[in-house]
Amino acid sequence: MPELSEPAPLPQLIASDLDGTLLRHDHSISPRTGAALAAAGAAGIQIVFVTGRPARWMGVVSEHLHGQGVAICGNGAAVVDLRDGGRLIEVRPLPRENALAVVHALRSAAPGVTFAVERTGGLHQEPTYPPMTMDPAVEVAPVEKLLAEGDAYRGAPVLKLLAKHDTLTPDDFLALARARVGSWAQVTRSSPSALLEISAPEVSKATTLALRCARNGIDPSRVIAFGDMPNDVEMLTWAGTGYAMANAHPAVLAATEHRTESNENDGVALVIERLLATHR
Repeated sequence: MPELSEPAPLPQLIASDLDGTLLRHDHSISPRTGAALAAAGAAGIQIVFVTGRPARWMGVVSEHLHGQGVAICGNGAAVVDLRDGGRLIEVRPLPRENALAVVHALRSAAPGVTFAVERTGGLHQEPTYPPMTMDPAVEVAPVEKLLAEGDAYRGAPVLKLLAKHDTLTPDDFLALARARVGSWAQVTRSSPSALLEISAPEVSKATTLALRCARNGIDPSRVIAFGDMPNDVEMLTWAGTGYAMANAHPAVLAATEHRTESNENDGVALVIERLLATHR
Protein backbone atom coordinates (compact mmCIF):
# COMPACT_ATOMS: atom_id res chain seq x y z
CA MET A 1 0.00 0.00 0.00
CA PRO A 2 1.57 3.33 -0.98
CA GLU A 3 2.39 5.79 1.77
CA LEU A 4 0.15 8.82 2.03
CA SER A 5 1.99 12.02 1.24
CA GLU A 6 2.03 14.77 3.82
CA PRO A 7 0.24 17.97 2.85
CA ALA A 8 2.46 20.90 1.96
CA PRO A 9 3.27 23.03 5.02
CA LEU A 10 1.13 26.02 5.71
CA PRO A 11 2.56 29.34 4.57
CA GLN A 12 4.30 31.41 7.21
CA LEU A 13 2.94 34.66 5.83
CA ILE A 14 0.01 35.86 3.74
CA ALA A 15 0.51 39.23 2.03
CA SER A 16 -2.62 40.82 0.64
CA ASP A 17 -3.37 43.96 -1.27
CA LEU A 18 -6.51 45.79 -0.12
CA ASP A 19 -8.51 47.64 -2.79
CA GLY A 20 -9.82 45.27 -5.44
CA THR A 21 -8.37 42.29 -3.57
CA LEU A 22 -9.25 41.91 0.10
CA LEU A 23 -11.83 44.70 0.18
CA ARG A 24 -15.17 44.64 -1.59
CA HIS A 25 -16.09 47.52 -3.86
CA ASP A 26 -17.71 49.32 -0.92
CA HIS A 27 -14.28 49.22 0.84
CA SER A 28 -15.45 46.74 3.47
CA ILE A 29 -14.18 43.30 4.47
CA SER A 30 -16.89 40.66 4.20
CA PRO A 31 -17.72 38.50 7.23
CA ARG A 32 -16.40 35.44 5.38
CA THR A 33 -13.07 37.12 4.63
CA GLY A 34 -12.81 38.44 8.17
CA ALA A 35 -13.36 34.93 9.52
CA ALA A 36 -10.71 33.51 7.16
CA LEU A 37 -8.15 36.08 8.31
CA ALA A 38 -8.91 35.23 11.95
CA ALA A 39 -8.54 31.51 11.26
CA ALA A 40 -5.22 32.04 9.48
CA GLY A 41 -3.92 34.07 12.39
CA ALA A 42 -5.05 31.38 14.86
CA ALA A 43 -3.11 28.83 12.78
CA GLY A 44 0.08 30.86 13.26
CA ILE A 45 0.17 32.50 9.84
CA GLN A 46 1.30 36.11 9.77
CA ILE A 47 -1.01 38.48 7.90
CA VAL A 48 0.54 41.55 6.30
CA PHE A 49 -1.59 44.10 4.47
CA VAL A 50 0.40 45.47 1.53
CA THR A 51 -1.18 48.49 -0.11
CA GLY A 52 -0.72 51.72 -1.99
CA ARG A 53 -2.83 53.44 0.67
CA PRO A 54 -1.25 55.78 3.23
CA ALA A 55 -1.35 54.72 6.87
CA ARG A 56 -4.18 57.16 7.63
CA TRP A 57 -6.48 55.18 5.29
CA MET A 58 -5.99 51.88 7.10
CA GLY A 59 -9.03 52.09 9.38
CA VAL A 60 -10.80 49.67 7.01
CA VAL A 61 -8.78 46.79 8.49
CA SER A 62 -8.66 47.89 12.14
CA GLU A 63 -11.18 45.23 13.19
CA HIS A 64 -9.22 42.44 11.50
CA LEU A 65 -5.77 42.62 13.08
CA HIS A 66 -6.22 39.56 15.36
CA GLY A 67 -3.18 40.35 17.45
CA GLN A 68 -1.09 41.29 14.42
CA GLY A 69 -0.92 44.69 12.84
CA VAL A 70 2.05 45.35 10.57
CA ALA A 71 1.14 46.91 7.23
CA ILE A 72 3.24 47.97 4.27
CA CYS A 73 1.79 51.23 2.94
CA GLY A 74 2.49 53.61 0.08
CA ASN A 75 3.57 50.77 -2.25
CA GLY A 76 6.45 49.89 0.05
CA ALA A 77 7.50 53.38 1.11
CA ALA A 78 6.31 52.95 4.72
CA VAL A 79 5.92 50.15 7.22
CA VAL A 80 3.46 50.92 10.01
CA ASP A 81 2.22 49.36 13.24
CA LEU A 82 -1.57 49.53 13.04
CA ARG A 83 -1.93 48.52 16.69
CA ASP A 84 -0.21 51.76 17.65
CA GLY A 85 -2.26 54.23 15.65
CA GLY A 86 -0.31 53.72 12.43
CA ARG A 87 3.08 54.46 13.99
CA LEU A 88 5.83 54.46 11.38
CA ILE A 89 8.29 51.62 11.83
CA GLU A 90 10.27 52.23 8.66
CA VAL A 91 10.31 54.78 5.84
CA ARG A 92 11.88 54.38 2.39
CA PRO A 93 11.56 57.96 1.08
CA LEU A 94 11.73 59.37 -2.43
CA PRO A 95 14.72 61.76 -2.60
CA ARG A 96 13.78 65.32 -3.45
CA GLU A 97 16.18 65.51 -6.40
CA ASN A 98 14.70 62.34 -7.89
CA ALA A 99 11.17 63.66 -7.52
CA LEU A 100 12.06 66.92 -9.24
CA ALA A 101 13.75 65.03 -12.09
CA VAL A 102 10.56 63.00 -12.55
CA VAL A 103 8.43 66.16 -12.55
CA HIS A 104 10.54 67.74 -15.28
CA ALA A 105 10.58 64.56 -17.38
CA LEU A 106 6.82 64.05 -17.21
CA ARG A 107 6.00 67.70 -17.91
CA SER A 108 8.05 67.44 -21.08
CA ALA A 109 6.63 64.08 -22.15
CA ALA A 110 3.01 64.59 -21.11
CA PRO A 111 1.89 68.24 -21.12
CA GLY A 112 -1.07 68.74 -18.83
CA VAL A 113 0.20 66.43 -16.11
CA THR A 114 -0.50 67.58 -12.56
CA PHE A 115 1.09 66.43 -9.34
CA ALA A 116 0.53 65.70 -5.67
CA VAL A 117 3.09 64.83 -3.02
CA GLU A 118 2.43 62.24 -0.32
CA ARG A 119 4.55 62.99 2.75
CA THR A 120 4.48 61.26 6.10
CA GLY A 121 2.47 64.23 7.35
CA GLY A 122 -0.25 64.08 4.70
CA LEU A 123 -1.10 64.90 1.09
CA HIS A 124 0.03 68.13 -0.61
CA GLN A 125 -1.16 68.98 -4.13
CA GLU A 126 -1.00 71.37 -7.01
CA PRO A 127 -4.02 73.65 -7.64
CA THR A 128 -4.98 71.64 -10.77
CA TYR A 129 -4.76 68.24 -9.08
CA PRO A 130 -8.26 66.79 -8.45
CA PRO A 131 -9.19 67.42 -4.79
CA MET A 132 -10.08 64.47 -2.57
CA THR A 133 -13.08 65.07 -0.36
CA MET A 134 -12.13 62.28 2.08
CA ASP A 135 -8.57 63.55 2.44
CA PRO A 136 -8.20 67.33 2.00
CA ALA A 137 -4.73 68.49 1.07
CA VAL A 138 -2.49 69.88 3.77
CA GLU A 139 -1.19 72.45 1.30
CA VAL A 140 -2.01 73.53 -2.26
CA ALA A 141 0.91 74.96 -4.24
CA PRO A 142 3.08 74.30 -7.32
CA VAL A 143 4.89 71.00 -7.01
CA GLU A 144 8.31 72.68 -6.88
CA LYS A 145 7.22 74.37 -3.64
CA LEU A 146 5.71 71.14 -2.34
CA LEU A 147 9.08 69.46 -2.86
CA ALA A 148 11.06 72.30 -1.31
CA GLU A 149 13.51 71.78 1.49
CA GLY A 150 13.38 73.70 4.73
CA ASP A 151 11.66 73.87 8.08
CA ALA A 152 8.13 73.51 6.66
CA TYR A 153 8.76 69.87 5.73
CA ARG A 154 11.43 68.91 8.23
CA GLY A 155 10.78 65.44 9.56
CA ALA A 156 8.14 64.71 6.89
CA PRO A 157 9.89 62.86 4.06
CA VAL A 158 8.27 62.24 0.68
CA LEU A 159 6.74 58.77 0.44
CA LYS A 160 5.58 59.04 -3.14
CA LEU A 161 4.83 61.45 -5.93
CA LEU A 162 1.43 61.22 -7.65
CA ALA A 163 0.97 62.22 -11.29
CA LYS A 164 -2.46 62.63 -12.91
CA HIS A 165 -3.34 63.08 -16.57
CA ASP A 166 -6.80 63.80 -17.96
CA THR A 167 -6.49 62.55 -21.54
CA LEU A 168 -3.96 59.71 -21.66
CA THR A 169 -5.20 56.19 -20.98
CA PRO A 170 -3.95 54.69 -17.70
CA ASP A 171 -1.73 52.06 -19.35
CA ASP A 172 -0.35 54.48 -21.96
CA PHE A 173 0.53 56.98 -19.24
CA LEU A 174 2.27 54.24 -17.25
CA ALA A 175 4.28 53.04 -20.24
CA LEU A 176 5.26 56.59 -21.18
CA ALA A 177 6.35 57.42 -17.64
CA ARG A 178 8.39 54.26 -17.24
CA ALA A 179 10.19 54.99 -20.49
CA ARG A 180 11.00 58.59 -19.52
CA VAL A 181 11.69 58.26 -15.79
CA GLY A 182 14.42 55.65 -16.09
CA SER A 183 16.41 55.03 -12.91
CA TRP A 184 15.15 58.09 -11.04
CA ALA A 185 12.16 56.32 -9.55
CA GLN A 186 9.83 53.31 -9.51
CA VAL A 187 6.58 54.02 -11.37
CA THR A 188 3.38 52.02 -11.03
CA ARG A 189 -0.37 52.43 -10.78
CA SER A 190 -3.35 51.02 -8.91
CA SER A 191 -6.12 53.42 -9.89
CA PRO A 192 -8.56 52.83 -12.76
CA SER A 193 -7.76 56.37 -13.91
CA ALA A 194 -4.52 57.76 -15.36
CA LEU A 195 -2.98 58.26 -11.92
CA LEU A 196 0.62 57.16 -11.42
CA GLU A 197 2.31 56.40 -8.11
CA ILE A 198 6.02 57.16 -8.06
CA SER A 199 8.38 55.88 -5.38
CA ALA A 200 12.12 55.84 -4.77
CA PRO A 201 14.21 53.58 -7.00
CA GLU A 202 13.91 49.92 -5.99
CA VAL A 203 10.99 50.67 -3.65
CA SER A 204 7.92 48.54 -4.27
CA LYS A 205 5.54 46.31 -2.40
CA ALA A 206 7.81 43.40 -3.27
CA THR A 207 11.12 44.84 -2.11
CA THR A 208 9.79 46.06 1.22
CA LEU A 209 7.99 42.77 1.83
CA ALA A 210 11.19 40.91 0.96
CA LEU A 211 13.15 42.97 3.49
CA ARG A 212 10.57 42.26 6.21
CA CYS A 213 10.60 38.56 5.47
CA ALA A 214 14.40 38.34 5.39
CA ARG A 215 14.65 39.98 8.79
CA ASN A 216 12.15 37.51 10.19
CA GLY A 217 13.66 34.42 8.61
CA ILE A 218 10.76 33.81 6.21
CA ASP A 219 11.70 32.34 2.84
CA PRO A 220 9.73 33.55 -0.20
CA SER A 221 8.58 29.96 -0.77
CA ARG A 222 6.56 30.20 2.46
CA VAL A 223 4.75 33.37 1.37
CA ILE A 224 1.39 33.57 -0.41
CA ALA A 225 0.41 36.90 -1.95
CA PHE A 226 -2.78 38.29 -3.47
CA GLY A 227 -3.27 41.26 -5.80
CA ASP A 228 -5.16 42.76 -8.71
CA MET A 229 -3.32 45.77 -10.18
CA PRO A 230 0.06 46.60 -11.76
CA ASN A 231 1.50 47.71 -8.40
CA ASP A 232 1.05 44.09 -7.25
CA VAL A 233 2.93 42.35 -10.06
CA GLU A 234 6.38 42.36 -8.46
CA MET A 235 4.98 41.10 -5.15
CA LEU A 236 3.07 38.26 -6.81
CA THR A 237 6.12 37.10 -8.75
CA TRP A 238 8.44 37.39 -5.71
CA ALA A 239 6.21 35.32 -3.42
CA GLY A 240 6.36 31.55 -3.52
CA THR A 241 2.72 31.58 -4.62
CA GLY A 242 1.06 34.66 -6.05
CA TYR A 243 -2.68 34.74 -6.71
CA ALA A 244 -4.30 37.06 -9.23
CA MET A 245 -7.89 37.97 -8.48
CA ALA A 246 -10.49 37.16 -11.13
CA ASN A 247 -11.04 40.91 -11.52
CA ALA A 248 -7.31 41.61 -11.96
CA HIS A 249 -5.66 43.83 -14.56
CA PRO A 250 -4.37 41.89 -17.62
CA ALA A 251 -0.75 42.48 -16.55
CA VAL A 252 -1.47 40.77 -13.24
CA LEU A 253 -3.24 37.84 -14.90
CA ALA A 254 -0.23 37.42 -17.18
CA ALA A 255 2.24 37.47 -14.27
CA THR A 256 1.05 34.35 -12.45
CA GLU A 257 -0.71 31.09 -13.22
CA HIS A 258 -2.58 31.06 -9.92
CA ARG A 259 -6.12 32.44 -9.88
CA THR A 260 -8.84 32.94 -7.34
CA GLU A 261 -12.33 34.42 -7.33
CA SER A 262 -12.92 38.17 -7.44
CA ASN A 263 -12.83 40.47 -4.43
CA GLU A 264 -16.63 40.57 -4.47
CA ASN A 265 -16.71 36.76 -4.27
CA ASP A 266 -14.24 36.44 -1.35
CA GLY A 267 -11.35 35.17 -3.46
CA VAL A 268 -8.78 35.59 -0.68
CA ALA A 269 -10.99 33.79 1.84
CA LEU A 270 -11.51 30.92 -0.59
CA VAL A 271 -7.77 30.22 -0.83
CA ILE A 272 -7.22 30.54 2.93
CA GLU A 273 -10.11 28.17 3.66
CA ARG A 274 -8.70 25.55 1.28
CA LEU A 275 -5.22 25.86 2.79
CA LEU A 276 -6.46 25.43 6.34
CA ALA A 277 -8.73 22.54 5.35
CA THR A 278 -5.71 20.47 4.27
CA HIS A 279 -4.27 20.70 7.81
CA ARG A 280 -7.30 19.80 9.89
